[in-house]
Amino acid sequence: MNLRRDVFQAIADPTRRAILLLVASQSLTAGAIASNFDTARPTVSKHLQILAECELLEQKQNGREIYYHLNAKNMKAIADFIEPFRQMWDDRFNKLETIMKNYKPKK
Repeated sequence: MNLRRDVFQAIADPTRRAILLLVASQSLTAGAIASNFDTARPTVSKHLQILAECELLEQKQNGREIYYHLNAKNMKAIADFIEPFRQMWDDRFNKLETIMKNYKPKK
């Protein structure tokens, strides 16, 4: 049985979030990604595997090298899930700002 990993568990790990940031602007090989971390290459490979299983990263072979790039479609799904929470906090901070602007201390 092949279980798909939970995308939110995948992005909960700081190393995996850092990997996503690295490949957000350009495709990179596993070696290029691993060179940005002080961990063993197999550890980075495991993180890449998890991100690929969650379909947050896509792999494209170019000759002998495999390049990893961001799957923007699935990243958008995460952003869409988080958006209502962001709006809620923006509303709360805006209300707090209004209260603070209108606050008049007692003399």
